[in-house]
Amino acid sequence: MNAFLAQLLNGLDKGGAYALIALGLTLVFGTLGVVNFAHGALFMLGCFMAVTFRYLITIEKVTTDPTQLSPWGQPLEVRAPVVQDWLGDFGLFLVDYSVPFSILLTIPVMLAIGIGMERGLIKHFYKRTHAEQILVTFGLAIVIGEIVKSIYGPNPWPQPIPSDLRSAADIGRWLGMEPNTLTYPWWRLIYLMFSLAVIAAGFSFLRFTTFGGGVRAGMADRRAVGLLGINIDKRFTVVFGLAAVVAGVAGAMYTPLLPPNYQIGMDFLVLSFVVVVVGGMGSLPGAVLAGFLLGILQSFASMTEVKSLIPGIDQVIIYLVAVVILLVRPRGLMGRRGVMEG
Repeated sequence: MNAFLAQLLNGLDKGGAYALIALGLTLVFGTLGVVNFAHGALFMLGCFMAVTFRYLITIEKVTTDPTQLSPWGQPLEVRAPVVQDWLGDFGLFLVDYSVPFSILLTIPVMLAIGIGMERGLIKHFYKRTHAEQILVTFGLAIVIGEIVKSIYGPNPWPQPIPSDLRSAADIGRWLGMEPNTLTYPWWRLIYLMFSLAVIAAGFSFLRFTTFGGGVRAGMADRRAVGLLGINIDKRFTVVFGLAAVVAGVAGAMYTPLLPPNYQIGMDFLVLSFVVVVVGGMGSLPGAVLAGFLLGILQSFASMTEVKSLIPGIDQVIIYLVAVVILLVRPRGLMGRRGVMEG
């Protein structure tokens, strides 16, 4: 039972990342009709926003301490982050919690990148075929990846978990079990809660705001909304920017779980597109449902008992499930009738 609950939590944690990326992909496809193969690159850029933020706040100030001498009688150098000199104890707190604080940098930068990408390139491909959209956005993803590689290098950049959150939560005790019966890393639990909060915020924005209502109407009938005098193009530009923000913050918060390199975007992109197709192209609830469902299935498939019975099943389980679902229901779990159906 404990192993089952642990794998379920692992699946929800992994599914949270899939759902966040798939949510942005579906939002862009549902509103703009664009198949954006550069969305994984936005996730990767979010990861490196966290890397950049930590680099900036850990720039050191070098001084000499005359009270401490080397064996040769020279004053020893003392290195400390500049933010500690500026902000004191809060500066050390900022360094320790650099990953969550990096969201303050990630949100405006990713919003600007998303809007710039849509205005500078994507808008010229609204009326092109999906094949052309895939080619241009995939090429853009490669360019972004090579730029990141040239700046940060090919090796991963590990990001530390805040010191207070490096232990495990005693979930078993919360459920009335004996202490330490079921534990789970705090940061993975926080990432799951963060994913759910972002998803809830996204759905609330679309459901309960006037702007979101216009976007949903545009998803249903773009031409009719335009005839009402609403600048739907402007709204869709903002939507693309928000989708970039969602991918960016998902990447920034994921860095302690998987050290990012320039290829991480492609790794997540392929899985997330499978999630989108399984959930149903253009269906936001479907993307979230499929993200968590496939994350859970992948987690259980990675159990030693399962892999001993079917070697390598953890590597292909998502694709096998996708094939079965699409054979039975070509439009996906919650896709609109007629989408991807003959």
